[in-house]
Amino acid sequence: MLEKQGLEVVACDIKPHEEWFQLPKNSTPIIADLRDKSNCLSFTQNVDQVFNLACDMGGMGFIENNKAKCMESVLINTHLLLAACQLGVKKYFFSSSACVYASNHQGVASENPLEESFAYPANPEDGYGWEKLFSERFCRNFFEDYGIKTYVARYHNVYGPFGTFEGGREKVPAAACRKMIEYKLGQIDEIEIWGDGNQVRSFTYINDCLTGTMKLLDTDFHFPLNIGSSEAVTIRALYDQVAIVAGLDPKQVKYKYVLSAPQGVRGRSSDNTLCNEVLNWEPNTRLDIGLRSTFDWIQNQITL
Repeated sequence: MLEKQGLEVVACDIKPHEEWFQLPKNSTPIIADLRDKSNCLSFTQNVDQVFNLACDMGGMGFIENNKAKCMESVLINTHLLLAACQLGVKKYFFSSSACVYASNHQGVASENPLEESFAYPANPEDGYGWEKLFSERFCRNFFEDYGIKTYVARYHNVYGPFGTFEGGREKVPAAACRKMIEYKLGQIDEIEIWGDGNQVRSFTYINDCLTGTMKLLDTDFHFPLNIGSSEAVTIRALYDQVAIVAGLDPKQVKYKYVLSAPQGVRGRSSDNTLCNEVLNWEPNTRLDIGLRSTFDWIQNQITL
């Protein structure tokens, strides 16, 4: 998206290039560990805008079993923000998460959406959620004390093509697509669903995520803002939609519910009241549409 605007982009990731799902066509791809302050200072030279999308995370299985590793991402935001402030970066964006919300608002499987104020009194997801909430406050303090224009979006379960779909770090939509493809190919004879399938979530298509992010940076709003779909569904309903995309009858698909597996909170979806007020917009890609392109891309990767 930034390249299409004719901007010069420096893309940095700790992973080797062969593990990148997309390489920038006309920009500089750099391999580096941004937990190291010297790297942050080096790559922020002569940069007008910083988009901090980096963290060590994955799906619920990874988050629940790697709390300390998730917390280490505090170093990325801390050092990037210090570098941005020191070098005069004009705009700084931090990608936060719905995992910052207090658990007492998410204890039942309902479609009651989460508004931005529900992050306090603080009781977020252990590890990953605390890292995000702390980093949000760091952005706010730097805006208030040093005047650097910081922007924070609380993403809600972003999915789409060109994302992780195997290996333990994948999110639910990608995992569901991969499992359904394997089931259709006869590689597995049942599909595991973590939990009882009644957990409620909303899922945000990547194009909406990008659009909302860029719209946010065109405002003077410097507080956390939900960028998430308001279309809430149960996990079982998500799998059923993937089955339909795969050309299968959901009633004929054999599911196995794994109640001992990590399953997160019971209910989490996005309240977009503030998003509509600030951006005059909200994510609008229907789940079935987003799942189609996600499924097609993953299926192509598996059957190559």
